[in-house]
Amino acid sequence: SITKERTEVVIQGTSSEDPNDPAAVWEEYDFKCKPGDLKRRPCFISPYHYRLDWLMWFAAFQTYEQNEWIIHLAGKLLAQEESALSLMARNPFAGRAPP
Repeated sequence: SITKERTEVVIQGTSSEDPNDPAAVWEEYDFKCKPGDLKRRPCFISPYHYRLDWLMWFAAFQTYEQNEWIIHLAGKLLAQEESALSLMARNPFAGRAPP
């Protein structure tokens, strides 16, 4: 069975010097197949899943302490590591300073 509601984990970054500033602009990292933009066509890679996108679904049901890999992923995205960025559909900071 599946759930009737879907909670999502969203990963965002900002170029603002002060991330607590209400004027800070937060930009979202897009995943290849994880639901996000409602106007985007769903991704079908049958019978396989994009593993990271699939794990993000389960992470939304738990805390980050139960999914320590999210902290490591965020660190790699902050460091602009190509291995982590290659798992994303879009890097909002491409060609710019890291968030």
